[in-house]
Amino acid sequence: MTPDTQPTPDRSGAMSRGIVGLLALCLFINYLDRGNLATAAPLIKDQLGLTNTQIGALGSVFFLVYSPGHILAAWVIARINPYRTLALGLCIWSLATVLSGFATGFAMLMLLRVLLGLGESAGMPASSKLLAQHIPPEKLGSANAAIIAGIYLGPAAGTFLGSMIVAHLGWRPLFFVFGAASLLWLVPWWLATRHASAAAAEPTTWVEPGIGVLLRKRQMWGAAIGAFAGNYVWFLLISWLPLYLVKVQGFSLQEMGALAGLVYLLSAGLALIFGWLSDVWMRAGASSQRVRMTMVCAGSVIGIGSMLGCALGNAQVAIASLLIFPIANGLGGFNLYAIGQTLAGPRAAGKWIGVQNAIGSSSGIVAPILTGMIIDRTGSFSLAFVAAAVIGVVGLLAWIFLVRRVEPIDWVDAGQSYNPIARKA
Repeated sequence: MTPDTQPTPDRSGAMSRGIVGLLALCLFINYLDRGNLATAAPLIKDQLGLTNTQIGALGSVFFLVYSPGHILAAWVIARINPYRTLALGLCIWSLATVLSGFATGFAMLMLLRVLLGLGESAGMPASSKLLAQHIPPEKLGSANAAIIAGIYLGPAAGTFLGSMIVAHLGWRPLFFVFGAASLLWLVPWWLATRHASAAAAEPTTWVEPGIGVLLRKRQMWGAAIGAFAGNYVWFLLISWLPLYLVKVQGFSLQEMGALAGLVYLLSAGLALIFGWLSDVWMRAGASSQRVRMTMVCAGSVIGIGSMLGCALGNAQVAIASLLIFPIANGLGGFNLYAIGQTLAGPRAAGKWIGVQNAIGSSSGIVAPILTGMIIDRTGSFSLAFVAAAVIGVVGLLAWIFLVRRVEPIDWVDAGQSYNPIARKA
């Protein structure tokens, strides 16, 4: 391999189908487990005597570890490969979920949310690295959509099933059941990837661009800001939607679970539809630039409108806006990662998504605690939704003026040097 040669990805169809299915299931479990706190929040808040700000802080502390944890995950991926990194992360977050059922107060819950964030940070960098290696560009839409559908279905199943468990058994069994069940994923993952994982651990003749190189790219900052804005609304809903529906709209736990679950279910279904349409569009001759930017910008506009509807409308308008928001999720979620994978290419996808998500998911630090503070000070969710809409506008501008074009970056021209030590190995 010459210094200028990019790594050749393995994009066999059989490998692609197996990897995508298990990755989607893994991210489903990832979001199923992280959403347990929000589902159980109405009971945990009362039984442990927590304030709205403390509930928000539990959501924020998760992201204080989860966000920078993406950089650590990218480092681990480069050393033990993405297959093993994903399995290790799942073990850590499953243990944290089970132990959360034993929590007796705010401090213990906060410690376990830190552990949960550390484990779950492996999910997107590892899966994006694998997709970039195994999936051709014209199929990245549906592949990422399958994973995003898993992310949306996790809260849907977690809210629906979790609300029933909490209503009949209390909040502690919710963590016991979901945490223990998560570990079962390791069996099919090991069976399907043990040979590929061993091959991936062999020395390579190329090196990834350094984080400093990535941070000097305008496209990185545009994608990261766009991710921050899109994730802000998503994390606001994951953290506060159950409490909003119960305390503000007067829903029962079962009704809350049904409506919140419907929002997530619609998001998953629309992501699969739009992902398939994006692949069809590209196979018909459209460029990544046209497909990805059209969809991600349209999703941003719809998301902004939905948040304003929740903030300024009556109860009926607010509920309708929540049901429209899945269109924004369906258009934007999978394209966020497909854009990053396209820009970075197989060589740098793991590290790119690690950095992009480290910055983008930091909105999960801000959204829960800022929302809690706004509610405590104003006694209303309205200003919290307005703040989400304003942040959405900033994200839209970042996609348009910073990312600009969705096309692979030439890492040699970007200053990534050849590593003779790696070649010798």
